[in-house]
Amino acid sequence: MYLGLDLGTSGVKAMLIDGDQRVIGSANGGLDVSRPHPGWSEQDPSHWIRATEEAVEGLRAKHPSELSAVRGIGLSGQMHGATLLDADDKVLRPCILWNDTRSHAEAAALDADPRFRAITGNIVFPGFTAPKLAWVKNNEPDIFAKVRWVLLPKDYLRLWLTGEHMSEMSDSAGTSWLDTGKRAWSSDLLAATDLEERQMPALVEGTDPAGRLRAELAAKWGISGDAVVAGGAGDNAASACGMGTVSEGAAFVSLGTSGVLFAANASYLPNPASAVHAFCHALPNTWHQMGVILSATDALNWYSRLTGASASDLTGELGDNLKAPGAVTFLPYLSGERTPHNDAAVRGAFFGLGHESDRVALTQAVLEGVSFAIRDSLEALKSAGTSLSRVTAIGGGSRSRYWLQSIATTLGLPVDLPADGDFGAAFGAARLGLIAATGADPVSVCTPPSTAATIEPKPALNAAYEDAYQRYRRLYPAVRAAY
Repeated sequence: MYLGLDLGTSGVKAMLIDGDQRVIGSANGGLDVSRPHPGWSEQDPSHWIRATEEAVEGLRAKHPSELSAVRGIGLSGQMHGATLLDADDKVLRPCILWNDTRSHAEAAALDADPRFRAITGNIVFPGFTAPKLAWVKNNEPDIFAKVRWVLLPKDYLRLWLTGEHMSEMSDSAGTSWLDTGKRAWSSDLLAATDLEERQMPALVEGTDPAGRLRAELAAKWGISGDAVVAGGAGDNAASACGMGTVSEGAAFVSLGTSGVLFAANASYLPNPASAVHAFCHALPNTWHQMGVILSATDALNWYSRLTGASASDLTGELGDNLKAPGAVTFLPYLSGERTPHNDAAVRGAFFGLGHESDRVALTQAVLEGVSFAIRDSLEALKSAGTSLSRVTAIGGGSRSRYWLQSIATTLGLPVDLPADGDFGAAFGAARLGLIAATGADPVSVCTPPSTAATIEPKPALNAAYEDAYQRYRRLYPAVRAAY
């Protein structure tokens, strides 16, 4: 048996699979986000441990004999978080999360240093880890002086599981300290933030062993063997492993809290000017590109709270057949935006409201606005040298057929829906645990699921959608000028 642990923003998911990759069961532990100031987003790392214990105990209650047979554990986690520890591995402050934008000034200052884009292949975004440390140095110098270790969220979980200070390439590529082409820490970039390589965890590939489960936890959970813990992956790379998006040209669109257009690459293809993320994949000698928008289902959930109607009820009111875009345009920049704008300050807007603009019209605008933001990511990927012929949809938003029709028509690409099953980050993490424990060939393990249905673009609406997208594109400069 193999266990996948996915540390997300809203919870920890634990999944058990067997040697044939059949899902035996899963369980969850909940998490909350603290937002003490506008633009801030934090979590207490001790809550990650509580949620992990809750999830694993949930599995144990239902599948005790299967859990006892676990031989490999894989980790997936929310990226970019700054977990700061002292010399005794004590947490110094709450973890600053991926969607925290307080360090936008520090990010701009680091990005102005040409070494960062040249070595990492990426813009220094406010959500990345390095500017967070620069912010801590500038605003909490006493804490900065005590920092012995800087760990990403899943790697703090690994420390608790194994006692090892280790990380892997895909997650570390989102710190702004990794030489992404060489797959190694850059001492020059660390020095630019007054840090040293000794403060970073050791690096392995995501498919490699990275510690053993502590005997105390093995006994507590009833795991009888000496379970190996894999390097694992950042959440998007883990989802790609779960979806089999590991070969050149394979791609998925994720409609989760954030939105991601993810493409696997057989070579390193950086193009920082496009605001595309060029990261290491979890598999050796493999990279990937991502366009990332900060509010996907988050935008629909925000609108749901305003209206008092559930997200499913709102999308259900649109019916089954895709309509031409209406007069209302929505900019989904509720937390700023990454691809393609790299703008932490901009905020969202409805444009074109009239007396006739009802709830259905605004719901349609929200879905279209997210679709157009994903189209921005597609255009950015094209400028970075990646051409896609189709994408697979994952994430909670993929349950809306209307939304998938909108995305297919906006992108001009077929959108595949995988067969029933859970192929997300926890499943990808479990696959990585299997590979690390058995030495299996990663590509033969990380195969794609069968396709249950394909959503084709609607040619009759192409012109209307293109006009609406161009209107959407013109609105960003106008809204940005208001700030």
